[in-house]
Formats: sequence, C-alpha cells, structure tokens
Amino acid sequence: MKIKIDQEACIGCGSCQAICPDFFEMNEENKAEVKKTDSGANDDCVQEAVEICPVDVIKVDKS
Repeated sequence: MKIKIDQEACIGCGSCQAICPDFFEMNEENKAEVKKTDSGANDDCVQEAVEICPVDVIKVDKS
C-alpha cells in the first residue's frame, strides 16, 4: 500500500493526523505528511483518513 498526499492542495486541517496519528503528521508548514506508508493491519485507519479529508488530497494505491 502506498499513501500519497498532495501537499500543494492540503489545507492543514489536521483531520488525518487526528484520526490516524501513526501514519500522518503535520510538518513545519502545517501541511500533512505521511509518517509511514505500509499500513498493514491498519487499513481502516488510513481509509478513514482518506474519507474525512475535506479537500480529498490523500490517495492510496493498494497495488
């Protein structure tokens, strides 16, 4: 599983970090970053972050 964030479009709301702090963090520009890309058993957490993102900038490639 590969997780990507379009940081240009990220508005820095922090929803992804709040829901899934093991995989997302906010950088010094207050934009979301991926902490680790292999979610393993936590697919639900990552998927929830994708769904809650208000600007749809989190993409997951499950291949």
